[in-house]
Amino acid sequence: MRAAPSRPSAGVTYEEDGPLVRALGGFRGFVFGPRDIALRGAGLDALIARQRDRFAGRGETVEWRLHSHDGPPELAERLRAAGFAAGPEKTVLVGESAELSAEPVLPEGVVLRRVTGAGDMRRIVALEAAVWDMDLSWLAGFLNERVAATPEDTLVLVAEHERETVCAAWMFLWPGRGFGGLRGGTTLPAWRGRGVYRALVAERARIAAARGVPYLQVDASDDSLPILRRLGFRTVTALTPYVWTPPGR
Repeated sequence: MRAAPSRPSAGVTYEEDGPLVRALGGFRGFVFGPRDIALRGAGLDALIARQRDRFAGRGETVEWRLHSHDGPPELAERLRAAGFAAGPEKTVLVGESAELSAEPVLPEGVVLRRVTGAGDMRRIVALEAAVWDMDLSWLAGFLNERVAATPEDTLVLVAEHERETVCAAWMFLWPGRGFGGLRGGTTLPAWRGRGVYRALVAERARIAAARGVPYLQVDASDDSLPILRRLGFRTVTALTPYVWTPPGR
């Protein structure tokens, strides 16, 4: 799950640099690496600097995800020294799709719908932006590109009430790796605590189990963590995104 997706989205290209893979393009760049980079000291600093400078030359923001069990131990410190800023920590959870699979139970008048069109993606962005008060305009293009690149393995769902999108969530399936990644799940405040988020988890688990994908993985925020633990997800590690942003952006 920590490796680069086997098929990049449209406009995204991969480059190898020693133990790392760079993903260039998309809404931001990413650096993917193994559990232990096996470099120390000046060699590690040079590797980090090459990633930063490659994206700096493109004027592109880049994210390097660091897990709590990753090595070497000084990697976080050296990322910060190179100008990467730590984002909020998330908890990485894993659950069994068959165990979590269920027919979704929804409040009266709420329906689930799988979406693929650009208009629906824009409505998802409006929901996310309203809840988080952030510019998330990149998200519509990202979801459209993933659906176009892997239509069978990208599932985007919305929960609607009287044509209003009240929750949105998506799942990326990697059947060859045995995992599906649960993403999204943002719910309008007026609809929280009413089972909509749980229903979207159950539906995605049902689909993953039907596809023969045995495990689900979530990078959980503090808001969703207690819900997912009650459903049966188990903690495996923590994740901190380290982000370098070009000056002036």
